[in-house]
Amino acid sequence: MERGILDDQTQTAGQETGLVRGVVDESLTARATLDEDGMVTGWNDGAEQLLGYAAAQILGRPAVILLADEPTAPDLPPFAGLPRWHGEVALRHRDGHRVEAHVLAHHRMPVDRSGEWLVLSPSTAQEPRPADEDLVSWSFTQSPCCAQALYDTGLRLRRANEDMERSVALTEGDMRGLRVSEIVDNEAGELAEQDMIRVLETGKTHYRENYLRAAGENREHAWSVVLAPLRDSGGRPHGVCLSAHDITEQYWARNRLQLIAEAGRRIGSTLDVTRTAQELANVAVPELADFVSVDLLASLGDGQEQSLGPGSPLVLRRIAHQSVHPEIPEAVVAPDEVDEYPEGSPPAETLRSGRAVLYQVTDPAIAGWVVRDPLRSSRIRDFGFHSAMTVPLSARGTTLGVAVFARHRRPEPFQQDDLVLAEELAARAAVCIDNALRYTRERGTAVTLQRSLLPQRLPEQSAVEVATRYLPAGAQAGVGGDWFDVIPLSGARVALVVGDVVGHGIHASATMGRLRTAVRTLADIDLPPDELLTHLDDLVGRLATEEDGTEWSAGSGGKAVSSMASMASMSAGDVGATCLYAVYDPVSRVCTLARAGHPLPVVVSPDGTVELLDLPAGPPLGLGGLPFESVEIELPEGSLLALYTDGLVESRETDIDEGVSRLCQALTRPTVSLDVMCDTVLGAVLPHRPADDVALLVARTRALDPTRVAVWDVAPDPAAVAEARKNAIGQLESWGLTDAAFVTELVVSELVTNAIRHAEPPIQLRLIHDRSLICEVSDADNTSPHMRRARTYDEGGRGLLLVAQLTQRWGTRPTPTGKTIWAEQDL
Repeated sequence: MERGILDDQTQTAGQETGLVRGVVDESLTARATLDEDGMVTGWNDGAEQLLGYAAAQILGRPAVILLADEPTAPDLPPFAGLPRWHGEVALRHRDGHRVEAHVLAHHRMPVDRSGEWLVLSPSTAQEPRPADEDLVSWSFTQSPCCAQALYDTGLRLRRANEDMERSVALTEGDMRGLRVSEIVDNEAGELAEQDMIRVLETGKTHYRENYLRAAGENREHAWSVVLAPLRDSGGRPHGVCLSAHDITEQYWARNRLQLIAEAGRRIGSTLDVTRTAQELANVAVPELADFVSVDLLASLGDGQEQSLGPGSPLVLRRIAHQSVHPEIPEAVVAPDEVDEYPEGSPPAETLRSGRAVLYQVTDPAIAGWVVRDPLRSSRIRDFGFHSAMTVPLSARGTTLGVAVFARHRRPEPFQQDDLVLAEELAARAAVCIDNALRYTRERGTAVTLQRSLLPQRLPEQSAVEVATRYLPAGAQAGVGGDWFDVIPLSGARVALVVGDVVGHGIHASATMGRLRTAVRTLADIDLPPDELLTHLDDLVGRLATEEDGTEWSAGSGGKAVSSMASMASMSAGDVGATCLYAVYDPVSRVCTLARAGHPLPVVVSPDGTVELLDLPAGPPLGLGGLPFESVEIELPEGSLLALYTDGLVESRETDIDEGVSRLCQALTRPTVSLDVMCDTVLGAVLPHRPADDVALLVARTRALDPTRVAVWDVAPDPAAVAEARKNAIGQLESWGLTDAAFVTELVVSELVTNAIRHAEPPIQLRLIHDRSLICEVSDADNTSPHMRRARTYDEGGRGLLLVAQLTQRWGTRPTPTGKTIWAEQDL
């Protein structure tokens, strides 16, 4: 097949060569070829006519015999490195006379053989003939390359060619003697006249581009205008030549490239679906269309798949539109409204076929559609819509919606190149919209997960008044792992927790849920804050090893063997967190706090004094190997304690010190409630949507009335049990809780008896009248009791079982000097 193609090409070339030879007189050009050694290898009739040698007399002989003068080596150019040479050469005719000839030599370098020189020279002098003047005149008037006009030094037209006559719809006779600003009555004519003056003054050519519709054209054209001076042999200017090249196609090609580049910069600047669609509309108006609408499938919002098959209605939601008119009066559908498109309408057919289509308003597809829609019909008529394009929005095999481009102000209808450009813009926007939709779904899932893992409502307790806020990060960062918690503890105490997991997204939210569950579990066994953080640190180390598959070494202090050196080195897939854990006791008004790499809490005293508590920093959770320290601080009743994550006080624009300063100022402002205070803090510290998640917990401390707490020291003597029961019953009577006397008497008797028998003094009994009745027995022994079921003949072992059955909750907690066993009864 390839041989056949080559034969056809060779045959065609031979036919064209024959045509040329039938027109051209070969004898008018002296043609010779020389090999690289300077031997004559070709000789035609023109060479014989010029120098008198027949081909048989010169072929195979050195070309140097044809020279009239022997050249010297310094005078010879480097022929081997030249692709071409030309110049005057003195030749010797066969009869001996000297011939001065102008020679043009081409250096041929064929791939398959050695090089050769093709030497050409006119065999006879070609002197100008009278017909040449006619050729010059005809070439000017009939030039198809550009519109040309000649102006004298007074800027008056003298000559114009046929293209110029057609472009302005005037004959040369109509224009002769007029200025260009009189021929073209617009700004372009005035600019051309100014350029002419500049050309006459400087003698330099001037270039300008215009975009306009001339009187002889039915649409606007782009013109490349060149103004050049016309000078005589002495250099004196005698006029100006104006050449106007129609560069409309190049102009629009360049504009399309610029528009595509602009679309790359502007479309998809955020992960917001509506804004991305609006960016597409803004880019296309007015550069491509006078009106653009972007509609997405209505089912995209609810996660369901909409059928695009024949017969099923197509429901689209308007996401964005733009117009050359400020108020966008052409729009039939408002943003976020839903409209149904019947089968056969251009948007429906474009979505079902997946192909972009160019329409004229008079096409049956549009005419049949709008005739059933009076509002659309009136818009088309009122604004003069004449051309439209419907382009599908699809990405990664998913159909998203349709973009409609329409023209009414610009008179030119859309062309096929415009459709290609619209497809390119729509394709770019579709990928960005799909990214935004995917991100929105993932972020919605993460936000839902995050909020479901946070406390749905705060527990009832008397120690503090609490208000909280959680604010997810902005669109770029995504939902993070910030959390807060309020955990009621034994003895009317309460634990306040704020934490921050490294990273964003579902992974961070899930990790946050695991850590929050772990904190509540550890809080249930009443661990002190420093010990709780130590256990939590071990847990985070284990979670990290689950992520990277390394082994967890208990001998390394609960530290993963390959754990990160610092939080700064953690990637999105690593597990790490910061945490602040505080326990407040309303009886003693003492707050015990410990932190793991978390921002310092703020305390506002009742007199308005603001203090940033100086707590030992502690390493972030997950690093392992380093201890945590607790600090105890006594808080007056009515003190305000603020716990927060770093997203509240630190951002790219705000230094953390500045953010903490704003927070402290906001906390001192008087508000009617803690809920209002939270809003005040967020408004003052976060003027914009945060780049990171924000968790805020504000607590106002309360103090338990001393009359609601009773404490007795118990002697380590079995006889003291009766005294303890008596004291407890008497206290209940004074509180008006005689209904709880029977259960309380059993609980006191059992707990005090166990302490006397199995623990070490000092022993103390305490009753607390809060939302429940709390009975506590403290001793100096660190061994915690365990409930067991007594066998049939056992004399003991039923005490704690009775306590568990008769009370709602019971447990034990460590103290600095031993332990405390407690039991609660609901009142």
